[in-house]
Amino acid sequence: MKEIPEKITNEEELEELLSRPSNEVIEMFSRIEGDLMFLGINGKIGLSLASMAKRACEKAGVSKKIYGVSRFGSSEQRKNIESIGIKTIRGDLLDSGFLKSLPKVKNVFFLAGTKFGAENNLPGIWAINSYMPALVAEHFKNSRIVAFSTGCVYPLVHFNSGGSKESDRPGPIGEYAQSCLGRERMFEYCSKKNSTPVALIRLNYSVELRYGVLVDIAIKVKNEEPIDLSMGYFNAIWQGDSNDVVLRSLELAESPAKILNITGEKTLQVQDIALEFAKLFNVQAKFIGDKTKTALLSNSALAHSLFGRPKIPVSKIIQWIADWINQDKKLLGKPTHYEVRDGKY
Repeated sequence: MKEIPEKITNEEELEELLSRPSNEVIEMFSRIEGDLMFLGINGKIGLSLASMAKRACEKAGVSKKIYGVSRFGSSEQRKNIESIGIKTIRGDLLDSGFLKSLPKVKNVFFLAGTKFGAENNLPGIWAINSYMPALVAEHFKNSRIVAFSTGCVYPLVHFNSGGSKESDRPGPIGEYAQSCLGRERMFEYCSKKNSTPVALIRLNYSVELRYGVLVDIAIKVKNEEPIDLSMGYFNAIWQGDSNDVVLRSLELAESPAKILNITGEKTLQVQDIALEFAKLFNVQAKFIGDKTKTALLSNSALAHSLFGRPKIPVSKIIQWIADWINQDKKLLGKPTHYEVRDGKY
């Protein structure tokens, strides 16, 4: 493994780090059989996740077809994915005819879903987050499936609780979170019905330099905008570390479905993070609202026991983000809305 860089100066360096495979990922791909498919590859995580898989296969000396499926908003996005050696397939997973045309590969990563503007399109949210997974799970019933979910399926818990565990009962707040639990239930149902090996990944929150909770906080601090402390605590994990665990979760897939929380080790405080960014930007952090004792928090001890601790510390990510923003580098403009407490996104 290469050393962790002091700075990340451009998107090429960022993508390289986000998709850099560990020895464990490389070894896994030397063992598993079958081709790979990434459904919903054109989201925030898909490119780096699929690229890590591609690089791992190359380093392992194995040849696998890797497919990336998406509606693809632009030809440029599609070409970018194809440039790393991934065969793209354009189409809508809600279209049963299109879905039936997809090759039934052995290993499937399900990344498709939607969140933003949920309150303005609730039927569409349920269709994408709950109905579509049922269609996908049935089509790929003979595959091994790793499906992204979210920590939002948990209720708010006390900040000193250590976060919700996989064994805790879900308590989704609002229809977006409920639809995500619906996604899980559809994969669970099909896993039992068809004996399909499934791993459900409850991720919150993945961060990098162009988006994520840390970027959301950093931008407000930089612009000297007030930061709401009513959701005063959160979890975060470097996207490269989460990519590593997601890929390795392929070997954990089972029937009934395996549930796995993926996030960082610590409960982070919004106020502390904001004050750290304020030092780096040489500005005064501003706050509104009062800290409440509950927040959306997950306990990732199980994942850490299985795969090891995250390699990139939050302190380093904060430094990278501050430097990135000071250089006016590209941001995705996709806020996480981490501060929402009523589930209305």
